[in-house]
Amino acid sequence: MTKWLVAAAAIVIFAIPMASAASPSKDKPKPATSAQSQSANENAAKACKAERMSLGVEAFNKKYGTNHNQRNAFGKCVSGKSKGTKDEKDEDEKDEDSGAAATACRTERASIGVDAFAKKYGTNHNLKNAFGKCVSGKAKG
Repeated sequence: MTKWLVAAAAIVIFAIPMASAASPSKDKPKPATSAQSQSANENAAKACKAERMSLGVEAFNKKYGTNHNQRNAFGKCVSGKSKGTKDEKDEDEKDEDSGAAATACRTERASIGVDAFAKKYGTNHNLKNAFGKCVSGKAKG
């Protein structure tokens, strides 16, 4: 009796995954993402992988991780880099006509690095207003 029970359980265990793999999916298709945002995310992921390799996993997790065990570091890195790329492009497009102050700030940001630039000029909680503060400060003075 127990042999038949074990055999029946084995058939059920193997038959269910095979049947679900063979049946067509009835899920709704996912909406297509734009190629531009997909490539930006892929580029951000590649950049984060390279940075993780160069820094080492522990230092990378310490830099980007925000939860209790810092295991969300890679996602935070990719998210930040894909948003940061878009934000920097938007800032540059907005400020093309703002003249010498914007050019000077772009040059300074490139020379000292984005993080140092943000620490120097940023005033809000996430230092994302650094470029605008730099331009307004240089335009006044």
